[in-house]
Parts: sequence; C-alpha cells; structure tokens
Amino acid sequence: MLASNFHLNTSKEAPADAEVISHQLMTRAGMIRKHAGGIYTYMPLALRVLRKIEHIIREEMNNAGAIEILMPVVQPAELWMQTGRWDAYGAELLRIKDRHGRDFVLQPTSEEVVTEIAANEIHSWRQLPVNFYHIQTKFRDERRPRFGLMRGREFTMKDAYSFDRDEASALVSYDKMFQAYKNIFTRLGLVFRAVNADTGSIGGSRSHEFQVIADTGEDLIVYNPDSEYAANIELAEAPCLIAERAAPQQALELRDTPEMNKCELVAEFLKLELTQTVKSVVFTVTDAEGKESIYLLLVRGDHEVNEIKVGKLPQFKHGFRLANEEEIKEHFGSTPGYLGPVKTAKPIHIIADTTVANMSDFVCGGNQENTHYTGVNFGRDLAEPEVADIRNVVAGDPAVGEAGTLAIEHGIEVGHVFFLGDKYSEKLKATYLNEQGKPEIIQMGCYGIGVSRIMAAAIEQNNDERGIIWPMPMAPFEVVICPVGWGKSEEVRQTATQVYEFLKAQGVEVILDDRDARPGVMFSEWELIGVPIRITVGERGLKEGHVEVQERSKGESIKLSPSEVNAYVLSLYNNLKSTL
Repeated sequence: MLASNFHLNTSKEAPADAEVISHQLMTRAGMIRKHAGGIYTYMPLALRVLRKIEHIIREEMNNAGAIEILMPVVQPAELWMQTGRWDAYGAELLRIKDRHGRDFVLQPTSEEVVTEIAANEIHSWRQLPVNFYHIQTKFRDERRPRFGLMRGREFTMKDAYSFDRDEASALVSYDKMFQAYKNIFTRLGLVFRAVNADTGSIGGSRSHEFQVIADTGEDLIVYNPDSEYAANIELAEAPCLIAERAAPQQALELRDTPEMNKCELVAEFLKLELTQTVKSVVFTVTDAEGKESIYLLLVRGDHEVNEIKVGKLPQFKHGFRLANEEEIKEHFGSTPGYLGPVKTAKPIHIIADTTVANMSDFVCGGNQENTHYTGVNFGRDLAEPEVADIRNVVAGDPAVGEAGTLAIEHGIEVGHVFFLGDKYSEKLKATYLNEQGKPEIIQMGCYGIGVSRIMAAAIEQNNDERGIIWPMPMAPFEVVICPVGWGKSEEVRQTATQVYEFLKAQGVEVILDDRDARPGVMFSEWELIGVPIRITVGERGLKEGHVEVQERSKGESIKLSPSEVNAYVLSLYNNLKSTL
C-alpha cells in the first residue's frame, strides 16, 4: 500500500470530550469520527484493525466447532415480550415502530432470535449439540455514552449461542468456548485475565469475564498471584479476618462524637484504629408479597458493602434499595452518620459481615446525633446477628481456601461467557425429542466478545506519550517505510521501493509513505498510528551506508546496511508474530 493511495488524516489535538487515552488517540490518529453520542464511523485505519480482530475470532470460533450465521439488527418485540425482557431490559433497549405501528427493537443482543431459530430448527437429540455465532452491529441506548468505543451506543459484537441436551453437555460446550476465548485474546497479543463474574441481566448460573489489564479500566479484578484464582470484585469471596471472637473487655458506653459522621472521623477522634469501628448501611427490602422491611448491614469501618453479594441473599431476591432518610429516622431515631444496631427505635433485621461477626468491643453509631457507642459486643449488648459475606475484598486480604494474598488490578471487560440453562429456551419453547421420543427443554450457553471495544482496550493497554503501540496481530499495517527526501533522491526512492516490494512479496502488510512529508511530521504521525516496525531510508544514511529499523515498542533504532535490511526486518517480523 502506498500512503498516497490511502486515507490518512491525523491531528495534534484530541476533542474536548475525549476523556480516556484510547478515545484521544483513536481520534487523533484519524481512526474514528463521531456523528452523535456513542455513534462513530470507523475510518480506514480502524476498519483494518476491526477486520483483523474479526478474522482471529472467526478462526477460533470455527476451530471450536461453532457455525456462523447472521441475525438481524431489527428484531420483533413479540420475542422480547415472551422472555419478559421487553420490560425488564430497561431504557437501554431502543424500541421502534414500523409504518404499521408494530413494535420492534434494535438488538443489544440476540438470545431471543437465536432461541426462536432453535425452537423451529432443532427437533431431535441427533441435532445436538450445536453452536451458532455471528458478528453483528449492536445498539444499546446508553444514558451517558462516553470513552469513545469503550462505552458507545452502536458497536460491533460477536455473540455465540450453544444448544445442548442437558446441563452436563452444556458445560462441555461452555468449556470449549472458554478455551476458544483464551486462544482469541492470546492471539490478539493482549494481557488478560479470565475471572469469575456475576451473570447480570443476561441471567444464568455460571459466568466468566475476560478482562484486558489496564490502569484505566473501570472494573476491579481480584486475583491471587500464587494461583489461577481471579474474580470480578463483585463476586470475589471475602475472608473472615478474625479467626475467633474475643471475650468482652469493655463496658458499653455512649460517647459524644460531635460532627463525627464517618468511621474515619470517629476513629481519629477516639484515638482508635479504624478496624475497631463498624459501618452501618440501611436497606429497605421487599418480600414475595410486596411487604417492605428494614435491614441493617454491618461491615468493618475500613470495608465497603458489596451490593451484588447483597442482592444474592435470599431475603433480598425480590427487591431492595437504600432506605430513605424518613425510613431511617423512623427505625433508628437518628439521621445517617450515627446509626448502629444497639437500641434502635423500632425492630430491624441485622446482617453482619463475617469479619464483623467476630469483632468484640467495637464502635458503632449511637442512634442519636453526635453520639457513638464504644465497647459493643454481640450476645451481651445486642442479639447475635445473621452472618454473610457482604463486603468487597481489599488488597492484602488472605485468599480463601488456598495459600496466598489477594491483589487487585483494573481491567476492561472485552468478553463474557454464560451458562444460561433453560432461561430462554423454556419461555420460547425450544425443545427436542430424546431417544425415547419425549420432549425435553434445550440447555443453552451464550458467549459475547466486544469486537470494537477490543480496539480501545488494546490501546489503553499499549500506548506511550507518542501514541498507540499496536500488538502485531491487530496493527493496521505491520511495517511502515519512511523515505526521507522521497521527492529529491532517486537512490532513496529505489532503496525504499526495493524493500517495500520484497516485504510485500513475503506477505507482510507494509505501507510506503510516498507523500514526501518532512521527517519530523512523518515520524510523529506513524508513531501516533502505532505501526509495530518502522524502516527509515534517508539520503544521509545511505551515504553513510545504512538504513534504520525501529520497533515501535522500543526507543532505539538499529542501523543496517541496505543489503541486510530485508533479512533483518523479515526475521524481526516473524519473531514478533511467533511470540503470540
């Protein structure tokens, strides 16, 4: 490819709304152009990257036995009504009407459509297992689209759906997809972790996220450096940090704590460790009959309540929310900041985190403004609480059930695999006849990859002050040749063209910058774009008998004679490809 025949349009400045580095660099490199919030055109450079990602995904999906189809972007609302997601999905589901007034959706995902296909096409146990996938445009009407391709409204996703006879077979399909995903992200040259995750709005009972490790990631990943354990912080099991509750040593005492409405302030005021304080969080919980009751959840002062874990408690499954100030005053007799489990105004339900349950002589709110109790003990000053893991893990916690200390790092979710069971197949009547001719419900799994998000995640993981550093498998071009003095020197043109033709004949995706730009402008532009290998051919260098080769990920360049450059670059190219 000659640069004069390609479309390049870089800029020095990023738009004001570009908050994260991938959005800034993709815009500056001329890869994406915004039309509305979360809606972009993929310009030629970005489209080359996108197609490379899709190619690797297709190869690994096909190798795993999945079969490609292409489902519609516009889907009939009736299917979503049958599964209950027409109402449950919320405002992110973009609902539209056709000219006849019939309801449709712009698909955010395709469980309904693919399950209808299975219900109509799969009749016998002999047709199972089967796994359909497609790579298609999706739309989710994000309230606040931001971060460029990281959280857009229109995006490209690969979603796959497996259909099996029973749960055991479905989990075999799940494991195949899990391995396929590991292969995909390894081949893309990304540093990632597969973590245990919550199933969220998709549903199901088994789930893993694939997280690209990046400091700018919104997700927190808990992992054990000494094992394979990794989990999203929402799901990571928090250990009890106190092996056994000590006997009470202090008397219960109500202390004045003026304007001390946070555990940190109370601990400092009382000259205690923060770990001696207990934090109170109040929820209003709805039961199966719609009746509301008040729950007080207790975590240590240096910990935070994990609402995903809370939502999995049996009492909370029908619905819950943070209590409002009126409810709090009614049940505790105090405003927030001074709440605790001792001597509440009305009876409440108490759930203590596992660590809190083993605390003694702790500090909590006094249920009167500007007061706290010290010397509080379960069994003496209040009843024994219900106990559950309801907190977030923090770095330094001991691992549960194995050796090691837990660490936390940021990640960007680029893939998610779910075991769905019969969540959709039962509602859409997707059944098959077993060997005895009896109908049984098909068991399903679903598997998504954010194809366009991978581009942004790769940049968040691979960049420097000069621009993007593409992993070789995703780079829009693998090698760029930068001739200095293209319009002046015949020798420069001949040498650059000879290297270009050689690499092109070897199957290398190489671009020759024949635009005769100034060296500083040309170099900074290609560093911004992030091509992995740059070859510089200049008149001065040729007079001194050398051509320069530089890896984008390294600062220094190597000087080689023109006769050496072809073999060196080809070897470097093959090494960069083979390390993945």
